[in-house]
Amino acid sequence: MFMEQLSNGIALGSIYALTAIGFTMVYGIIRLINFAHGDVYMIGAFLTYTALTLFNMPIMLAFLFGMAGASIFGILIAKFAYSPVFKAPKINLFLSAVGVGIFLENFAMLIWGPETQSFPNVINNKVFSFMGIRVNTIQLIILGTTIVLVALLTYIVQYTKIGRAMRCVSQDMDVSRLMGINTNKVVYFTFGLGSALGAAAGTLVAIYYKAAYPMMGYVPGLKAFIAAVIGGIGSIPGAMLGGLIMGVSESLGAAYISSGYRDAIAFIILIIILILKPDGLLGKGIKEKV
Repeated sequence: MFMEQLSNGIALGSIYALTAIGFTMVYGIIRLINFAHGDVYMIGAFLTYTALTLFNMPIMLAFLFGMAGASIFGILIAKFAYSPVFKAPKINLFLSAVGVGIFLENFAMLIWGPETQSFPNVINNKVFSFMGIRVNTIQLIILGTTIVLVALLTYIVQYTKIGRAMRCVSQDMDVSRLMGINTNKVVYFTFGLGSALGAAAGTLVAIYYKAAYPMMGYVPGLKAFIAAVIGGIGSIPGAMLGGLIMGVSESLGAAYISSGYRDAIAFIILIIILILKPDGLLGKGIKEKV
């Protein structure tokens, strides 16, 4: 029972981790909590659904289509909703993020309808047993996809030119601009990359539960934000760690305490960690000149 719930928690935590990375990347660049990120997660799931049902694409191609489409949405959001208020007070950015989230939810209702759409059964979900652990095909795919995408992200951030630019801009945008870095390009790339990861998470959830609906990104987006804060907002490894902690805690809490408290568990963990370590598990305190 414990090992089975642990495997469920790791699969769920992988979803939270992918979504939390999008939060933490955007925050690391422009210090914005992108509350529309959960709705981009939903858009990615619906784009994959459309590719499967309308264009009859194979699942892998449809998955990439959803990621690419969500990436374009992310870039457009950054350009038309956030760029005009980058230098405005932070409350303006926050309100823009909330407004974008509401727009995307209503956009999804207009295009795909307010009802829950049945996601096509594209994977033969078999159950495997190994040393007392029962896992199914979709859980293995979720874990494998998360590992591949995080490895690819790590390579981009650490070993590519745009990745070095991202790290520079995250330290100081003004100095990066003076050093010749096109900061707008870096911001748009970050939004696009984070949105693609969010779309991957949304698609995996839609495949797992065989459903997609306009409000499907609200609660997971909120929990992914909590996961990013737990790990240390702005830290990619922290987002991964926070997502796994959230997923495992929820799964074990639902099994051994009560499924009715699974959402409350996320906030309890957040409060405890913020009391003990306000910067998050892997976060670093930032000193500001006065």
